[in-house]
Amino acid sequence: MLSSTELQPDFDALTGSGFLAQWNYPTPKDALPSEYGSVYNIRILVSSEAPVARGASLNGRDVYYNTVVGKQAVTHINQDGYSMNLIYRDPYYSGMLAQNATLAVKFAQAQAITQDTAIRNLLCTL
Repeated sequence: MLSSTELQPDFDALTGSGFLAQWNYPTPKDALPSEYGSVYNIRILVSSEAPVARGASLNGRDVYYNTVVGKQAVTHINQDGYSMNLIYRDPYYSGMLAQNATLAVKFAQAQAITQDTAIRNLLCTL
């Protein structure tokens, strides 16, 4: 679930009611970099970029959009017959002053939504 960083104190208040903070995991090193904790089988990722509708509720409160994606909702597809290319261009070839080098990776892959019913947007206010 992707949630706003503004909800972190509210998640902390759920301790004992199913919320487990990331630093209390049996192996905290397995947590994702933005992972704040989990509620049962739902991992909570926080970001300041998560959508918030300011003053959008009937009471004038902020509405937080929490996107939940089930494990079976998306997949990663590698395309056969194409391998990864590492592209490097020396600074001499990137410009007249030879100040910038180019480093890039090119590969063929795609992400696909396999089951859109496993993607939900949970709205909440505080």
